[in-house]
Amino acid sequence: MFIVFDDNRASDSPLIERVWRCHSERAGMFVSVATSHWDLVVTRLRGTLTVTLKGPETKAREVFCPATGEWLGIRFKAGTFMPQLPLSRVLDGDMNLPSGQRRFRLDGRAWEYPSFENAETFVARLARAGLIGRDAAVAAALDGDERALSRRSAQRHFLRATGISHAALRQIERARHAANLLRGGASIADTIEEAGFFDQAHLTRSLGRLIGFTPATIARDEHQLSFLYKTPPPARE
Repeated sequence: MFIVFDDNRASDSPLIERVWRCHSERAGMFVSVATSHWDLVVTRLRGTLTVTLKGPETKAREVFCPATGEWLGIRFKAGTFMPQLPLSRVLDGDMNLPSGQRRFRLDGRAWEYPSFENAETFVARLARAGLIGRDAAVAAALDGDERALSRRSAQRHFLRATGISHAALRQIERARHAANLLRGGASIADTIEEAGFFDQAHLTRSLGRLIGFTPATIARDEHQLSFLYKTPPPARE
């Protein structure tokens, strides 16, 4: 594997899902798997720093990775959003922010680059400036409170706060959970049961679209994938 994940950690911030960093040992193609979260990513490549807002991804896609790059990522919890930037603008894509050697610009202000160690402090500053927040109703619904959102408001809240529907979020999280089970040695039959798929055909279709490979190929763990950390299983529908 030519992309090496050096560190990743969960966060105690109510806004951050995880903080990660990695580097590439050579150039190559990898599969970016579907994700229901969005990230703020700092790239260091040939001495140049760039900050990118990377949106949720609704399908797997092949991506080129340059050699000798270094990346720091802040992955935000589902329901965390930027009021001035609808996530629909970066859905299945990304946006580079104006970046210099020491600072980058966001909402017309200059900000110091975050580090792996101070990611929570950096995000707290964004929150105090009103540039980032979390939809309380979406957060409660994702935590299992079925009364948090009425059917009428659910779609509107989820699209605003996550860029995708609640159903799409569940499908993505279920596929990622299944991929981790397979990579951890679970059988296809056990994965179907544990992750809540109807049958092998359902599993195969979902993983092909959202992870990019068949269950058997994922189980062999032969291909470079994007950041696929272990998460709790999604709630059953």
